[in-house]
Amino acid sequence: MTTSEPYERTFDEDVQRGTTEPCPECGGSVRTNAVETVCTECGLIIDEQSIDRGPEWHRDDAETAKRTGAPLTPARHDRGLSTVIGSGQDARGTALSSEKRRRLARMRREQSRGRWRSTKERNLGHGLTEIRRIASALGLADSVRDQACQLFRTAQNERLLKGRSIEAMAAASVFGACRCNGESWLIDDVAPMAQVGQNRVENAYTVLNEELGLPTPPVSLDQFVPRLASDLGCTDVVRRRAEELVVQAVDAGITTGVHPSGFAAACLYMAACVHDAPLTQADAAAAAGVTVETIRSHRDRLLSIVE
Repeated sequence: MTTSEPYERTFDEDVQRGTTEPCPECGGSVRTNAVETVCTECGLIIDEQSIDRGPEWHRDDAETAKRTGAPLTPARHDRGLSTVIGSGQDARGTALSSEKRRRLARMRREQSRGRWRSTKERNLGHGLTEIRRIASALGLADSVRDQACQLFRTAQNERLLKGRSIEAMAAASVFGACRCNGESWLIDDVAPMAQVGQNRVENAYTVLNEELGLPTPPVSLDQFVPRLASDLGCTDVVRRRAEELVVQAVDAGITTGVHPSGFAAACLYMAACVHDAPLTQADAAAAAGVTVETIRSHRDRLLSIVE
């Protein structure tokens, strides 16, 4: 019966490499392994090295480079410090035997059972998963997504989730982060991504805004023009003309109480008509999520100040 290992075991520490530079103390030969650089004559340790020679995750400069793991993220309930147990093959890429695969499957099952230390942590993980899903569907930046996750954490610490849906509070956190960053998203755009009704999302956002005092600036009409212009495939000339119409409308005081996305779409439609661009009222209304009658109403307002 053989007692040999299925594969040869080697260690980086045993790999010896010579260098061309002599020892600065005695001038003897220098040997380098994966741990340190040492003189073979006097035993002087010239330099120490890390075993892992992979890429640096964090590197400010050559003198302050640090070997760290993956960066922390507020988008995970454990901030990204959880352990992932692989399956199928080992670190060398060798296929595992059936016995080892079954052992890893049991380890993953036990890890999944002990993943949540409390109900609060389980709710946090569920809410952050919903935020990541909604942010991915809307194409939001990672910074906005992380702010939404932090807002959800704050709401949970302030006990605002009691008696409310986790999905609604997650969608409200995404919308609140968008408002704080001046993103051109309305609650009509965020609520359909949630797994609850829009009225529950609106109620959750009202609670967040009132209890936490979110620094949300007023909605600006010019925030919607670039996004709608991109969705409609408008040229830069049409987009710039639409932005000029928005400025004129604000100065004339005809934007009070209007639907911001619908009014921006009406400005794009007017600009497209001036430059003979192929844009219909139906397309503009569909992109803004309003009716054709809304586009016509806003068009009539714009005609009153243009003429």
